[in-house]
Amino acid sequence: MSVPVVLVPRAPARAAGIAGLLRDAGHEVVVAPVIERAPVEDTSALEAAVRDLGDGAYAWVAVTSVNAVDALVAAAGRTGAPLAASARRARWAAVGQATRQALEAAGVAVEIVPEGESSAAGLVAAFADQPDAEQPDAEQPDAEQPDARHPDARAGGRRVLLPLGDLAGPTLPDGLAALGWVPAVVTAYRTVRRELPADVAARGRAGGFDAVVVTSGSVAREVARQLGTRAPVVAIGRPSAAAARAAGLRVAAVAERPTDEALAAAVTAVLPAQKENA
Repeated sequence: MSVPVVLVPRAPARAAGIAGLLRDAGHEVVVAPVIERAPVEDTSALEAAVRDLGDGAYAWVAVTSVNAVDALVAAAGRTGAPLAASARRARWAAVGQATRQALEAAGVAVEIVPEGESSAAGLVAAFADQPDAEQPDAEQPDAEQPDARHPDARAGGRRVLLPLGDLAGPTLPDGLAALGWVPAVVTAYRTVRRELPADVAARGRAGGFDAVVVTSGSVAREVARQLGTRAPVVAIGRPSAAAARAAGLRVAAVAERPTDEALAAAVTAVLPAQKENA
């Protein structure tokens, strides 16, 4: 039986974890990104949002990717104050453990991480369990001031800051609005195409990969565009799997959790059967 070959279409730094696990399992791994993050051309809106955050303008911040964390940290740096300082005026939610770890590394305490699906829909479900923001009595000016960690309507009320990528769908803002929250969307970064090296693209179109790892809808669409739909894919979660199927890709497996370990396990589980059936 030949050695299975897996394409991980991510930037080398982001792919290092799963690539190492797959190589340890005896697979050949090719790392080559099909998308990359780029800053927004006009960063003024994001910087304004970070300043407003420090002024208590938001009750919550919901973050859906490590890319958004990086963009927030950079924007905070440009305003002259670290993100950790502004973050104390709001409560924070993260889409998954990787995003949570990135926020905590920046000094931000995270209160919500969806227990089930790590996706925009999972965040909406988590917010559905949150109590309504308190509404102060306008005729009681001496009412107790809001706790900085749990703002009431005078310090963010039901406003939720959503620093999203430019290709983000409406699931999160629409879902939060339906629950009575007030989403404030700001574009934190852009997702741009990156062409695969010619040899990698040719290998993929010729059926040279036994599996392709898909970690987002954008990756799925680019894999289909650049390689065609011949190679089976293993998705990091249900939203990525749905996007892959919509792009015409065959989804061989979906990771049980959005982690490198679970994704590598899902890839390894499907590879032997594929090689034997080849």
